[in-house]
Amino acid sequence: MMGDRDYRKTVTSAIDAITKEVEPQVIDPNDSKTIFLHEVVHCMRRSYFNRFDRIEQENKSFGNLFGGLIRKLPYGSKIGQFSIDEINLKGQPDMIVDDVVIIFKTVPASPEIPFASDILHLNACLWIFNKSEGVLIYITDDGKESSFALIREKKMFEEVIRRVRVFSNLISDKKAPILEPSSECSGCQYYERCFIKKYEGKQFSLTELFGKRKD
Repeated sequence: MMGDRDYRKTVTSAIDAITKEVEPQVIDPNDSKTIFLHEVVHCMRRSYFNRFDRIEQENKSFGNLFGGLIRKLPYGSKIGQFSIDEINLKGQPDMIVDDVVIIFKTVPASPEIPFASDILHLNACLWIFNKSEGVLIYITDDGKESSFALIREKKMFEEVIRRVRVFSNLISDKKAPILEPSSECSGCQYYERCFIKKYEGKQFSLTELFGKRKD
């Protein structure tokens, strides 16, 4: 803290303002016929709670802001849609350059292989925008970059379509999706709705719990 000004509050307000500017289109919770791609390539249970009983994340993801800002650039992508019977699947990559669909992700360290959810996301964007090639670009906290190329694949998109139909039906029936445990669960704002409540009681040692050892 320098002087009497609360700089943390100033920075938080700035981030909130950017987030509102670049966040995805507002979703009508009860519109089961409009599904957004990011809702089904990640945990659908989390997406369901985001629709009907949302809790804002305490720590904003810089990756979401980064992608949102890129989409505002001249090469930035617009929202596209793909019809699945009576359902409209909407998706938006970060950029489309020379018919190549590009998605950027910020990560602590470069992955050896791309994350499954990112592959599903990029592949679905290729079908939504009728493109054949895509690239996933991971950027680390220290500025290193790694990229993975993808050719459009039908079976992966069929899995996304299946998830779209399931999610649409669950929204119509007002039923939360089943658990999809993953490494993302520990940082999810809905952790306690799916698992045990986080314990915040007094700390204790094994000695206090079992008693001191007797010689």
